Amino acid sequence: MPVRFGPDRNLVWRAAIGPGQSSPVLTRDRIFVSAVEGDRLWVICLDRSSGDLLWKREVPRPRSEVMHRANGPASPTPVTDGSNVYAFFGDFGLISFDSEGRERWRLPLGPFINPMGQAASPILADGRVLMICDQESGSFFVAVDQMTGEVLWRVERAGFTRGFSTPVLYQPKGGTLQALVAGSHQLTAYSVDSGKEIWWVRGLTWQMKSTPVIDRDMLYLNGWAGGGDDSQREEVPNFADFLAERDVDGDQRLSQQEIEGLRLRWNFDRLDLDRTGFLEDRDWRIYRAKRSARNGALGIRLGGEGDMTASNLLWRYQRTLPNVPSPLLYEDILYLMKEGGILTALDPSNGSVLKQDRIREALGTYYASPVAGDGKIFAVSHEGKVSVIRAGADWQVLSVNDLGSECSATPAISEGRLYIRTREFLYCFGEHRPPEQPLNDRKGRR
Repeated sequence: MPVRFGPDRNLVWRAAIGPGQSSPVLTRDRIFVSAVEGDRLWVICLDRSSGDLLWKREVPRPRSEVMHRANGPASPTPVTDGSNVYAFFGDFGLISFDSEGRERWRLPLGPFINPMGQAASPILADGRVLMICDQESGSFFVAVDQMTGEVLWRVERAGFTRGFSTPVLYQPKGGTLQALVAGSHQLTAYSVDSGKEIWWVRGLTWQMKSTPVIDRDMLYLNGWAGGGDDSQREEVPNFADFLAERDVDGDQRLSQQEIEGLRLRWNFDRLDLDRTGFLEDRDWRIYRAKRSARNGALGIRLGGEGDMTASNLLWRYQRTLPNVPSPLLYEDILYLMKEGGILTALDPSNGSVLKQDRIREALGTYYASPVAGDGKIFAVSHEGKVSVIRAGADWQVLSVNDLGSECSATPAISEGRLYIRTREFLYCFGEHRPPEQPLNDRKGRR
């Protein structure tokens, strides 16, 4: 893997693909990515060896949802089975194309009640496309037939509000394949076959953004949300007590006028999750839960039945937590990449800190998750600074490469190539070798 690279160094190719935050996904000979140009949504297919455009297909956009300035309409990453591609857009739903760009099926979903916009990505499992759609009201988890787009099952998630974490798969020995969803306050294991809830662990923060990682019988995840630090948590009265004090007209709900003058962390629009114009029991229960939530990176043992919190939640680390990037587990060390260029290496067995320091030349914001290969970690800041770090308990920065453009997408790595998406381009970088030294070295090792 290259250590130093940029638009004029160790560049294999560069392709203009349009804006978007979704990450590139690879097959043996193709790359899929989504994009937005003006009011139009696209799924794009490139030749992996050259970056040439093979096809570009427009996706219907019946609406344009409100979202956070750091999010975008092309934020969820597509998934591929090696031939076909499956993409999700919050402004439309699910859609699938074959390798030649022919539409296979479509499934409209939404509209969604999410002030930040949707961001979780679809995954594939056992012939199914799995899509988590958590939102302020009406959250659900759906499984779609990979070949036809038919809904096989749909599980309502009434107790969960907005979330952005992509599910991961867990195959217990001798058991059914499970999809693990990190949602507000709880990690839940669902049967891929039926959608049945199998086991869960409580204690997550109220808004999950990053995706968990799995190693053998352990899962590691990071959760940070506003108000979830220990110094910000508070006890909030129950709804009955609140009604007794504030419900002037006795209708068992509270209008915006009835809570005037009350000091709350969030404004009325954020409290009214189902957009009825009133605060009701569910709105207040969720607000109470948010105010008692705890941020943290967690180590969780996998498996079981029912509530496994007491036995499976093994450790919690609560300092210098990333906002968005997912943790990286590489060569038995867990890494967290936080805004401000703070990289923390943790012992995955107990969550203790092995090393923590700033990457001095890349102190910006981080949305992309770190990735690793060839003994190196690659961390991309929103400002387009790509840090190459020698992995290890005493990690060391090898270089910081400036791409000169914003980047929110997580890079992809394959066969000595590094694929990085900026606001304007998709780059492919690789260490240039003399003709007598191909990617496979002289001893035949990759």
